[in-house]
Amino acid sequence: MATTNDLKNGIVLKLDGQLWTVTDFQHVKPGKGGAFVRTTLKNVLSGKVVDKTFNAGLKVETATVDKRTMTFLYKDGPDFVFMDGDTFDQITVPAATVGGGADYLLENTEVMVAVHDEVPLYVELPVTLELVVEHTDPGLQGDRSTGGTKPATLETGAQIQVPLFISTGEKLKVDTRDGRYLGRVN
Repeated sequence: MATTNDLKNGIVLKLDGQLWTVTDFQHVKPGKGGAFVRTTLKNVLSGKVVDKTFNAGLKVETATVDKRTMTFLYKDGPDFVFMDGDTFDQITVPAATVGGGADYLLENTEVMVAVHDEVPLYVELPVTLELVVEHTDPGLQGDRSTGGTKPATLETGAQIQVPLFISTGEKLKVDTRDGRYLGRVN
């Protein structure tokens, strides 16, 4: 338990059985009436953002969310197996928890796994990853009707749009948040 005076960015609160991260807070002391704390909270699981106001000094329940750097080992059916590099403990994370990041996961990729009460909450991939183009059609000189991009399949199976000059076998830097092509890697 903590009071609203202890709130800071990044702290995780347990409200109504759900976990919320404080993304912004402001202590307000109006001239008339009691002080209060205005916060912006983000739901840890769904990503929903809400504004909530607490009276100053009110006790709120905090939750311990353990963020650990883990290595992706392999896919076990629909689930993903990660290993903690320090303790060598392995955990199985359901595909729904990994989400869209599964499209960019290669074996031995280091990720951040958030765990609360031994339950994985979410998996945070590095912002950029270097992946090899497994297949893309050759771009035709003068073909600019598609804005100068073409589809390419990466080694993980993900499909992204790349410039026409990219060919099969090249290593690319990809933004894992939206699947954007960022450049070639030499």
